Amino acid sequence: MSVPVVKFNPNDQPEFFAELRKRVNQYFKDKNISKQANLAMKVKTAFMICLYTIPLVLILTGVVSSLWGIYGMMALMGFGIAGIGLAIMHDANHGAYSKNQTVNKALGYILNYVGGYHINWKIQHNVLHHSFTNVQDFDEDIETAVMRFAPTQPWKPSYRFQAYYATFFYGLMTFYWVISKDIEQLIRYQKKGLLSGQGLSFGKAMAELIFNKLWYIGLTVVLPIMILDITWWQYLLGFFMMHFIGGLLLAFIFQPAHVVEETEFYHADENGSVDNHWAIHQMRTTANFANDNIFLSWFVGGLNFQIEHHLFPNICHIHYKALSPIVKATAEEFNVPYNQHKTWYGALKSHYSLLNDLGTGAYDKRVAAATA
Repeated sequence: MSVPVVKFNPNDQPEFFAELRKRVNQYFKDKNISKQANLAMKVKTAFMICLYTIPLVLILTGVVSSLWGIYGMMALMGFGIAGIGLAIMHDANHGAYSKNQTVNKALGYILNYVGGYHINWKIQHNVLHHSFTNVQDFDEDIETAVMRFAPTQPWKPSYRFQAYYATFFYGLMTFYWVISKDIEQLIRYQKKGLLSGQGLSFGKAMAELIFNKLWYIGLTVVLPIMILDITWWQYLLGFFMMHFIGGLLLAFIFQPAHVVEETEFYHADENGSVDNHWAIHQMRTTANFANDNIFLSWFVGGLNFQIEHHLFPNICHIHYKALSPIVKATAEEFNVPYNQHKTWYGALKSHYSLLNDLGTGAYDKRVAAATA
């Protein structure tokens, strides 16, 4: 099977991105700074790794031994999962952390340390999501059997209450990685011819995946159950809670960036084409939120500046806040949308409102009435 591809329209305001790229490059030249990680980013990296690792060490060494103490440590590890995923491995797997690709590979591999598989993530996120954002049948981030994330997808009665049950399924995200999703994805990506782009055969990738899952389960499940003075089911409850926290945080950052009322969704035509220039497409399908929230921006790896990230994924997120006025001003100059919500709450509210409208069919009825 051929590798999936969408053809964008190179004649749709190409001057917008050409000018924007020139201005962004000029910013780094004027400041005489690197586009990659700086000292603040390296300090954050150490913090996020410690946020996950120190509680694990305290549990395994028996320094924290009471049931509720262990649960408290595992809750912190849930935040660590999100912090590592959002603020470290994300930049590294985009090649944005360092000019040294060995550093990027090492820090990208850390996804395996929190239960995922870095190769699958790179394919789903870098290849499918970034290349084909909100394009039906290409962007896997908007495809799931239990929810309807886009008006381009057919409506089913089972989606009617999705705005109410979505939160539960969001919390299962990283737990699903651990138990089955990575294997399912690897098989699917082999069939689509996507593994070759990562320089891996299916056999080598599957062996690597299994090896990583085994040492992860051994370290975070088997070893604690063997040495801790609590029952196996009490520990597994904490393990589930840890991943539920991590999954929920990840979903609450990525979903309000693309699946909100302001963003657009697309179907490629019979020739595999969409009308937009690639950069215009990113602007129409992406939204920022809570850009003035200093702590949130720090913790989530600047991914509340999702527009800047999608336009410049090879630039470390530590620079996104400084780049956002440049991007916004250029978008206004060329009459290109710059979607943003002032608060994280506002972005989540918009996301759940869209989920409700897509689930109940209200969205489809509005469209039908408008075109009647």
